[in-house]
Amino acid sequence: MSKQLIEQHAFVLHSRPFQENQQLLELLTEHEGKLSGLVYVGQSKRSIKKGMVQPFLPLKISYKNQNTSLKRLTQIDAIANAFTLSKNSLYSGFYLNELLVRLLNDDIVCEGLFQQYQLTLQGLAQGLPIAPQLRQFELSLLAELGLSFDFSPVFNKYSEQVMGFYFIAEQGFVPAYQYAINTITTPWFKTHHLQGIAEHIYHGKVLESNEIEQTFKLLMRDVIHHLLDGKPLNSRKLFEKR
Repeated sequence: MSKQLIEQHAFVLHSRPFQENQQLLELLTEHEGKLSGLVYVGQSKRSIKKGMVQPFLPLKISYKNQNTSLKRLTQIDAIANAFTLSKNSLYSGFYLNELLVRLLNDDIVCEGLFQQYQLTLQGLAQGLPIAPQLRQFELSLLAELGLSFDFSPVFNKYSEQVMGFYFIAEQGFVPAYQYAINTITTPWFKTHHLQGIAEHIYHGKVLESNEIEQTFKLLMRDVIHHLLDGKPLNSRKLFEKR
């Protein structure tokens, strides 16, 4: 009995050459999350399929429903033009892809994250402010990984000795006391900054200042750094070189 053919939309997150004119792909798919696939691209430098194996290009892929972790793609077609990214927007796109490759497990349905990925690429291509696009995507990825922030401690009343809060992955937000902040290397965040971030995430309020936006960036960087076990992201180096 022939195996059922599966068709779905996808994006290439990463690719590398494989044996016999094939490419090994890491894909984000609409209905099955991240998966690995092999596609034959041929020998010619002008191969149409080689042109499909690029990031930020909306694809439709087909493969047989076989119980293997590596799918052999039988068809790959572009369904729209690639999202045009340049400079920091391009580096941000690479950042999205690297996060997905390194943090998202294979074969887990994440249709909401797939939609958010497309929306983020669209926003980057349209030249919208980068930081809000990345923060929204990061939050969607954390939610897919089963992680969320409990901001309730930052709204509690504390003594004047509490200068702000640390974020510790296993504990959440922990008060940063004045007598300790000069001796502890863990970064801490101002209370009113965290309150503003909470209002932004849960009630859609606009971040009131660049300082709060920067705190949001540092908070997300701290959490992602923990998820990566402290290993650096190659895509961040692109920003540092500018």
